[in-house]
Amino acid sequence: MKRKAEDDLEERFDKKKVALNPNGIFRNGLLQQAEKHHEQYIASEPYKHGTIQDLLEPQLLRKVRAEIQANLSFTPKETDIYKIHQSGDLANLDGLDDSSLQRLPSLLALRDALYSPAFRGFLSTVTAAGPLSGKKTDMAINVYTPGCHLLCHDDVIGSRRVSYILYLTDPDQPWRPEWGGALRLYPTQVHKRPDEKEFKVPSPDFSVSIPPAFNQLSFFAVQPGESFHDVEEVYAQKLGSNDDVDESRVRTAISGWYHLPQEGEDGYVEGLEESLAERSSLQQLQGSSDQYDQPHLRIHQYRDSSNTAEAGTKINVSIAEPSQNEASLTESDLDFLLKYIAPTYLTPDTLESISDTFSDECSICLGKFLSDKFSSKMRQHIVAQESQHLPSKAEDIESKTSWPVARPPHKHRFLYQQALNETDQDSPIQDLLQNLLPSQAFRQWLQLATGLTLSSYDLCARRFRHGKDYTLATGYTEEESQLEIILAITPSHGWGGDEDSGDDEANSAVERPDSAEKSSSKDKSTEKSTNSEDPGVGGYVAYMAGDDADEKSDDGQSNDGVEVPRDLSTGARASRPSTQKSKSDKADPAIYKASGDDEDDGVLFTMPACWNTLGLVLRDRGVMRFVKYVSQQAPGDRWDIVGEFGVVPDDEETITGDESDSQQIPHPGVDLEHEESETEIESSDEDEDD
Repeated sequence: MKRKAEDDLEERFDKKKVALNPNGIFRNGLLQQAEKHHEQYIASEPYKHGTIQDLLEPQLLRKVRAEIQANLSFTPKETDIYKIHQSGDLANLDGLDDSSLQRLPSLLALRDALYSPAFRGFLSTVTAAGPLSGKKTDMAINVYTPGCHLLCHDDVIGSRRVSYILYLTDPDQPWRPEWGGALRLYPTQVHKRPDEKEFKVPSPDFSVSIPPAFNQLSFFAVQPGESFHDVEEVYAQKLGSNDDVDESRVRTAISGWYHLPQEGEDGYVEGLEESLAERSSLQQLQGSSDQYDQPHLRIHQYRDSSNTAEAGTKINVSIAEPSQNEASLTESDLDFLLKYIAPTYLTPDTLESISDTFSDECSICLGKFLSDKFSSKMRQHIVAQESQHLPSKAEDIESKTSWPVARPPHKHRFLYQQALNETDQDSPIQDLLQNLLPSQAFRQWLQLATGLTLSSYDLCARRFRHGKDYTLATGYTEEESQLEIILAITPSHGWGGDEDSGDDEANSAVERPDSAEKSSSKDKSTEKSTNSEDPGVGGYVAYMAGDDADEKSDDGQSNDGVEVPRDLSTGARASRPSTQKSKSDKADPAIYKASGDDEDDGVLFTMPACWNTLGLVLRDRGVMRFVKYVSQQAPGDRWDIVGEFGVVPDDEETITGDESDSQQIPHPGVDLEHEESETEIESSDEDEDD
C-alpha cells in the first residue's frame, strides 16, 4: 500500500500536470481563497505582507525536505550583510542529467508549482502586484545554522516584484521563537525636505517578527525605500543547556522572487524594466536620504594661523608642513600626552619605527596604546556600562542614556557618542573625545607617526551590542586620501585573533600594505592556529578593495554585500610583530602589521574587537569599510573610538589663519550661523558609520 501511495503521489507531480493543475500540490481549496488573503494582506503593517500556513500538501513538503537533505550540497557564504549556507539557483535544475533529476522529483514538482500560472495568478491577486513572470524563475535553498543572519535591506534589485520564503524546518519539532531566525519587518518614517520631496527612512527597530514554521509561506511586494526587512540570527545553544532538540535549530527555507513578465509572456510591457531603472537613477540624481542618517558628520578643521573667515563663508584652508623646529613634540606636548598614552609611544625611536612602518604599509596597529593608569580607568568604566541594564528599543535607550542609536539600519546600527557640550568628568570616553583626540598635541603626534599633514578631524565613540549591531560596507568617495584611526577598547576576551594573555595585551591584526597592492607573504611559523570550523562572532573592522562604484546604489549599499574571506570570518587571520627596525635596530613588540595572504582576496586591513589597541589606516578612494555584525555568541559588546582626519596634499598651497585650536569646515550647500567660538556644521555622511 505504501509503495502504491508513493507511485500515485509521483504521478500527481508530473511536470505537465503541475503546470496546468497544481491543486494536487497546494492545500485543498487554497487557490480559491485569494480574496480572503488579499484582505489580510492590505490590512497588514508596517508595509503590506502576507503569511500563509499549511501552503502545500504536507506529504509533498516532507519528500522535498528529504530529497534536499539526501542529495544537495550547500556552500557557506558570508558578506558584510549576511552569513548563510546556500544551494545553487533552482532554476538550473533542468540542466541536470537524468540520473540526478530522478533523485529530486518532489523538488522539481514544487518549483514548477510555485511558478505555475495558477499560483502566480493567485499571488498576483493577493498582492495586487500585477502579472508575474513564469519564465524567469529565481529561487534557492538557504540554510541558517547557529550564527547565520541576514541584515536589513529592501530586496530592490532589477525586475523583482514579489519576495517570498517557504519554510522547510523540521516538521516533527516545531521551531521555537527563542531560537531566532525570524523574518523581521521595519517600519519607515517619512521625512520632507524644504523642496517638498519626501523620503522614507527605516526605523532602527523592527515592528513585526514572523518566526519560521514548517510549510509556511511569507511574502511581500518589493517596494523601493519601504520593504525593509532582515532575518534574525539563529541563536546557538547556551552553554550548559541540556536541550535535546538542539539539532532541530536549523532554519531551512526556499527563498526567491517573482519578477516582471519577460518578453513573450502575458503582461509584458516593452521598456518597463528599463524605465523603472531610469526612474530610480533619476531619484538618485535628485537627492538621497543621507541627510537623515545618524550620526551626523562633524568636521572640525585645525587652524594654524591668524586669519579668520566670516561665518558662512566657504574657505579653503590648508596647513603648512611643520618646519624643522616644529617637527617634534614639545615639553608641554609630552606632559599632556603622558596623561593618556603609554610612554613607549612618545620616544623618538618608537615614533620613527612607527613612521617607517606606516610609510611602507599605509597601516599599523599599536598595542597597549593607552597608559596603564588611563586604560585601567577606561576598563572600569566600560565594564560598569555593560553591567547596567540597557533597554532594547532605540527610543527607550535615547531617553534613558546618553547614547543615541545610529540609523538607518540598512546602513548601520550601533550606539554612539560624539563630544558632548557638557563636560562629563567621570567618563574617560568623553575625556578622549573632548581633550586628547582633538588636541594639537595629538595631532602633532599623528603627524610624526604617519608623516602626513592633517587638516581636520571628526570623532565618534561606538558601542556595538552583541546580537544587534553592525555597519555595512560603504566606499570612500573623496579624491584625497584620509587618515582613519580605530582605538579598540573592548574589554572582553574571545573575539578571535586575540591571545587573551593579559588585560592590556596587544590583541590586534593589521592588513594594509599600501593603497593598491596586496600584503606581504604570511609568516607561517608565527601564525596563530585557529579551528577552521570556528563559526566566529563577528565584531571585526575590515577595509576591502571595492568593486566598480557605479554598481552600488546611491547610498553605497547593495543587497549582495562585500564577500568575506573564510579566515577573516573565523578570526583565523593572525597578526605578527612588525619587522620594521628603528635606528636602534629594535622593533617594538607592541607594533603590529598584517600577516597577509599569498593570494589577493581584497582584504586591505582587518582588526578584531580587542583591548587598548590603536589602528591607523590611510584610506583611498573606493576602499570599502565595515564592522561585521556582532553575534549573540560574542563574549560582550564591541567598543571603539574612531576618527577621520583630513590629509593635506603635498602640493597644496597654504594660507594663513587664526591661531585658535580648530574651526569647523563649512559644508557645501549648508548655511552656517555665526558663533563666537567656532563655526559648526552637521551633515550626514554614509562613511560616518565606520
